[in-house]
Amino acid sequence: MDKLTECQIARQDYVDNCIYDLLRNVAPKSAKMEWNIEVIGEIRDSMKSWIVDRLHLCNEEDFYPYVTR
Repeated sequence: MDKLTECQIARQDYVDNCIYDLLRNVAPKSAKMEWNIEVIGEIRDSMKSWIVDRLHLCNEEDFYPYVTR
């Protein structure tokens, strides 16, 4: 596969937006929370570790689709 499908891109957006929403919800209301893909990516990696590697709820591709070359 050399590019993601629309469904796969939608899944990536969904996961990243859920993480961003979580950050906004747990941060103090007075804190200004800006989109930061580095932070989101680090949290996503931790979530992948739990959801895919430890709990075996799905495979990595289903959790966060990616392109293999």
